Amino acid sequence: MNLDLIWLAVSLFTWGVGEGMFFYFQPLYLQQLGAQPLAIGVILGAAGLAMTVTHIPAGHLADRIGRRPMLWAAWLIGLLSAWLMALAPSLPFFVAGLLLYNVTAFVSSPLSSYVTAARGRWPVGRALTLISATFNLGMVLGPFTGGWIADTFTLRTVYFAAACFFVISTALVLFLRSQPRDGHDPDAPPVNLLSNGRYLGFLIIAFIAMFAMYLPQPLASNFLQNERGLSFSQIGLLGTFGGLGNALLSLGLGALNARLGFLLGQICVALFAFLIWRGAGVPLYALGYFLLGGYRVARSLAVAQARALVHQSQMGLAYGIMETVNSLPIILAPPLAGYLYHLNPETVYPVSLAALAVAFLVSLLFTPRPMSTDN
Repeated sequence: MNLDLIWLAVSLFTWGVGEGMFFYFQPLYLQQLGAQPLAIGVILGAAGLAMTVTHIPAGHLADRIGRRPMLWAAWLIGLLSAWLMALAPSLPFFVAGLLLYNVTAFVSSPLSSYVTAARGRWPVGRALTLISATFNLGMVLGPFTGGWIADTFTLRTVYFAAACFFVISTALVLFLRSQPRDGHDPDAPPVNLLSNGRYLGFLIIAFIAMFAMYLPQPLASNFLQNERGLSFSQIGLLGTFGGLGNALLSLGLGALNARLGFLLGQICVALFAFLIWRGAGVPLYALGYFLLGGYRVARSLAVAQARALVHQSQMGLAYGIMETVNSLPIILAPPLAGYLYHLNPETVYPVSLAALAVAFLVSLLFTPRPMSTDN
């Protein structure tokens, strides 16, 4: 691992600690500020929209002006939005900070491009999941700490603590070195992405899989607190197991062929949905959250599979489009989850399991086989 990836890994670990402090409590804090379940779903859907619309422009800019400026911009905007959430006196101000925070999701494609270019001899899938694992290791520490702070003080205090970690993470990412931009032979330009049938077909498969995997997630903490009686600390503990699952499954599934890891990630999320629905007690819920790590791994491995379908000079834009497709379910799934929860809180989970079964079959039958071993 070169020096740039070490700086990046440490920065992501620190950011993971901060984000982990509040990530699993977002729906609960929205509830505290006065939002009802359907409104929470709409707000989270709007946050998903804020994430989604930035990926393609960010990927294009990463190809044109370089990856490091995009990474710096994302960290600085994330730092600003974290302080806005911490200082927000009411629901509208908090939602403004939340939406701005989700805009920083544009970092995904420049980050993936930066890691891909810096990976050396590692396969793309291995490099992406290993760097993702460092962020997820931070997410192991954050949720339990956030839960303790919320029970001891207030949920709002959690956001102040997280913002302090973001200051450290932002300072670390400024040490990254610039990378040269990739080009192509002008006499032999690559196939336009919109004419690349294999790439476009995989985008459809990824969307179906990501929608099914995200549907059981948005209101899981509300379900566990309102319907199963868990405390903030217990939910924070579940988040810690979720972070541990993210890290270990990234290392384990990331070492496999990207297509196989993508399929196994979906199975893990299906087990999460079943355990939240039918599980009885914190140990089974913790196992479910551990297995939810399959979602983040599947996202990284979807990007890794897309790399094998495009030219290197198109990497930033291709990753941006891929991340847009991965993020569309974050817009669409929360309102549906909120509607299902409004009808009957348990309905979310059998519907999610049915969707996951369909997604798995589509992925198994139609995901393109890798064209090279570089994924």
